[in-house]
Amino acid sequence: MKNRLEEIRKERGVTQEELAAILEVSRQTIGSLENGRYNPSILLAFKISRYFQMPIEEIFIYEETANP
Repeated sequence: MKNRLEEIRKERGVTQEELAAILEVSRQTIGSLENGRYNPSILLAFKISRYFQMPIEEIFIYEETANP
């Protein structure tokens, strides 16, 4: 799953530290989300969506892979 979290966060002028505090997660969690090393729980995805007042689908992009 890809996401636009870093792009959106920077557009809004929010640091990783500030977002982490608001969402009650570590700054490392935000960094891992932005780098694609970690997929959020559904609860965290909803918190991010509500904070930025955007649909989840505009932040997180699910890409299906074709199975042979």
